[in-house]
Amino acid sequence: MEIINDIPSLRARLKREPYVVFVPTMGNLHEGHMSLIRIAERKAGCLVASIFVNRLQFELTEDFDQYPRTLVHDCRLLENYSVDVLFVPDEKSICPVRQEFLLELPPVANTLEGESRPGFFRGVVTLVLKLFNLVQPQVAIFGKKDYQQLQIMREMVRQLNLSIEIVEGEIARAPDGLALSSRNRYLSDEERAEAANLYQVLSKIKQEIEIGNRNFQELQENARAILVSHGWKVDYVVIRQRDTLVPVQVDDRDLIVLGAAQLGRTRLIDNLEMSIGI
Repeated sequence: MEIINDIPSLRARLKREPYVVFVPTMGNLHEGHMSLIRIAERKAGCLVASIFVNRLQFELTEDFDQYPRTLVHDCRLLENYSVDVLFVPDEKSICPVRQEFLLELPPVANTLEGESRPGFFRGVVTLVLKLFNLVQPQVAIFGKKDYQQLQIMREMVRQLNLSIEIVEGEIARAPDGLALSSRNRYLSDEERAEAANLYQVLSKIKQEIEIGNRNFQELQENARAILVSHGWKVDYVVIRQRDTLVPVQVDDRDLIVLGAAQLGRTRLIDNLEMSIGI
């Protein structure tokens, strides 16, 4: 694995590669990231991973400075896989001046995560578009845990006519169902035991819908009430149409339930997809 820190060296290294598969990350790698790396390995070609903590997606009140940076640990993990290039740029390389060019995003970017974290997706899309420009991949891998982000990436590629295939990776989970996340490390032992309840309430909604319950509003409200009663601060628990993330209608068949809530000082997100019969 070749570690590259500057843009000219990256471009020189990849110039001779006809087919590049890209996995962008913010580091502090865990099994969820490794599952994406394994998908990338199956695509063959030159496998490029990146580690960059993106200031543009953090609000002033969020934990940019506290976000875990574990480069030595991350490199050791990646050395077990067929990663050809690890791109680890510094902030000055990626944002040499104050970022003033920003994309106008579609309305979906202002809902759910975008409503809870204003400006979040604009920061994400700006950084990812920069990385796409630098790496020039044919394939990019994103995980389903950040489902809204995945859908926005697909739409960005489609609307900007980028020649990149966006490939999705399933959510990696702990044995109790908790979605793996770098933020899980902030949980106390007591909070970690409670954290799987987010997955459980989403699973209950899925089960109810699959047996014919179409009272979506009641399902959402009951789930929020359960989490609040267990000490969570709930941002949202919603049932949406899977491809567009618009509010669900009774005749929709491909659905997703998404949840975001804070436990102590740790904000967790999760989702479950479902398809229902006619």
